[in-house]
Amino acid sequence: MAANAYSHLLAPGRIGSLEVRNRILVTAMGVSLSESDGHVGERLMAYHEEQAKGGAGLIITGVAGVAWPVGAVQPNQTAISDDRFLPGLKQLTERVHRHGAKIAVQLHHGGLVAGYSSDAFDQDLWAPCYPPQLSGDFIDYFLPEEMAGFTGKMPRIKVLEPADIDLVVEQFGAAAARAKAAGFDGIELHGGHGYLLSSFMSPKTNSRSDEYGGPLENRARLLLRVIAAVRAAVGPGFPVWVKLDTVEHGKEGGIELAHAIEAAKLVEAAGVDAITATSYHNAMIGKLHSASNIPHEPETNIPAAAAIKAAVGLPVIASGRVEPEAANAQIAAGQYDFMAMGRKLLADPALPAKLGGNAPESVRPCIYCYTCVSTAYVRAPLRCAVNPDTGFECERVEAQVSGKHYVVVGAGPGGMEAALRLNEAGNRVTLLERGDRLGGTLRIAALAYPANERLLDWHSRELGRSSVDVRLNAEATPELLREMAPDAVVVATGARRDMPELPGNDLPHVFSGDDMRKLLLGESSNELKRKTGLMTRIATRVGAATGMTANLDFVRTATRTWMPLGQNVVIIGGELVGIELAEFLHERGRTVTVIEPAPRLGKGLLLVRRMRILSELKEHGVALHGGVSAISIGKDAVQFADAQGAMQNIAADHVIVAMGASGDTALADRLRAEGYRVETVGDCNGVGYIEGAVRGGADAARRLLG
Repeated sequence: MAANAYSHLLAPGRIGSLEVRNRILVTAMGVSLSESDGHVGERLMAYHEEQAKGGAGLIITGVAGVAWPVGAVQPNQTAISDDRFLPGLKQLTERVHRHGAKIAVQLHHGGLVAGYSSDAFDQDLWAPCYPPQLSGDFIDYFLPEEMAGFTGKMPRIKVLEPADIDLVVEQFGAAAARAKAAGFDGIELHGGHGYLLSSFMSPKTNSRSDEYGGPLENRARLLLRVIAAVRAAVGPGFPVWVKLDTVEHGKEGGIELAHAIEAAKLVEAAGVDAITATSYHNAMIGKLHSASNIPHEPETNIPAAAAIKAAVGLPVIASGRVEPEAANAQIAAGQYDFMAMGRKLLADPALPAKLGGNAPESVRPCIYCYTCVSTAYVRAPLRCAVNPDTGFECERVEAQVSGKHYVVVGAGPGGMEAALRLNEAGNRVTLLERGDRLGGTLRIAALAYPANERLLDWHSRELGRSSVDVRLNAEATPELLREMAPDAVVVATGARRDMPELPGNDLPHVFSGDDMRKLLLGESSNELKRKTGLMTRIATRVGAATGMTANLDFVRTATRTWMPLGQNVVIIGGELVGIELAEFLHERGRTVTVIEPAPRLGKGLLLVRRMRILSELKEHGVALHGGVSAISIGKDAVQFADAQGAMQNIAADHVIVAMGASGDTALADRLRAEGYRVETVGDCNGVGYIEGAVRGGADAARRLLG
């Protein structure tokens, strides 16, 4: 058998007395899967048990409140503040241990970040002092419907007195004793992310003048007292470690790496067994929510983890969008000791086992869409866009139907997901796709946002490994279906994309969403070829800019390399498709303006990704206009009334109308009329994007199977 390419990542590891089977950890994530009263219930147990089955070495639970409900940061958060929570916690550890994994609990007090506690339980926010005023654009990115979970009231700040600090220390110690009694294998103390311990550590949020403020040794005093109390509660041999911020992005005067290195030395001297290196940010700046502990840029936090590793003699736990290949190499190089994964293990909790089985290509990929992260901001339970089982493990049922024949019409993400699940349950599946390639609109989504291509490739590979009969260039005609005589039909044919009624929508330089899809995927119709044949003036402009002479060869080159679009492009429609298309065209040198009738742009993008992409578009000069009206397309410009009612006239060589998509169940209705059992999936039910399609495919399969 060939040597495993992930031998360092999969090697056994040790944190104090805790031995784990590999170096892959499930990082602590706020998932809102416990019960509303803080108890651990079946939903959280099934979620973590799936990770244990999948081969993770160590699972670190999401925040467990040592003072719950004080300090609670989300609904359905786990509590460990009273002995009444012990039965559920014990059952959780037992369920995980059955599968050979170890489990640690993350002890936590939300402090200034506990807005949910303030709203739901009428609790104060505990803090070292009144925090400085921070400014930013964070709230500007919420859609109106996303604000429904917020009361809007101003929370009360409780500045901790010495007696309050003593109580916090006592609460951490008591929670640690409960953790050990519940069967947890270790404890991670959350000393980062703006929570109570972090707010004392940060010079930005701690301006106290007593023994808990000023120099680092004073700001760290609460954390060090907590470590001592926890150690006293669990004894000298029980694994305890601390999660520390290595930097606070966007917080002038906040934690920097030099502070973190000194803090690491202090907690090492205090007797912890490891350090988790993380980072935080100014929470009022939208883009930074995907720039610190949950980074968009790969390996953002690795240099800081390596710096901590070089400064102490303890194991270091790293995290932050690191691919398994990179993690294996970095562990081998001694940059850190353990890789804590979050999003990747939500997308596929069996990732460790698949790597161990030399089958990395079978790992369902994360596409970094931030569905999982964004749920916390709107106070909803965890879910994953590419893995509809995540967070719903307890609802999964064993398939009871096999040996049937199902026909799936449409090979987009919803159709492919349904086909794979029906086939896996032991059924014969025929997948009909009228085009010549798999993917449907996922192909255009992959062009606009390359991470989406990972999901398309995965579905394609899995279909190739399955026994699904894939038929391309195959129209689902009544005659064909009568010949196939399926037990049921899954219709996943996508949305209908009509051109909205806009003055000037029939002008030759106006493209519909379908036009752009065909153009970018090389599926140009005769009408589109007629439109794109009008490119000589564009070629002349580009040629003049580059010193080239416009000729037929150059027109062909410009069409292929630059796409047949002029310099100035106006996109009408500012939801997911329009925004990702704006990013795509800006990266290819176009001057782009996006106009949207709704007051806020980015619907369809989950909040954390929306904050990043809209921020970056603004930074790069893409004009974004929400709340527009009276849109009219002219020969060389688009006119509209902006949100203030002022008329705007924007130059436009081309106009792309990224609006007008709607559900289309016409085929499904015809098939039902002919007597077939039919399930509809994905955008034919109304635009639901990747998550809606994949989840719809899984739901349709579950209904048919059970």
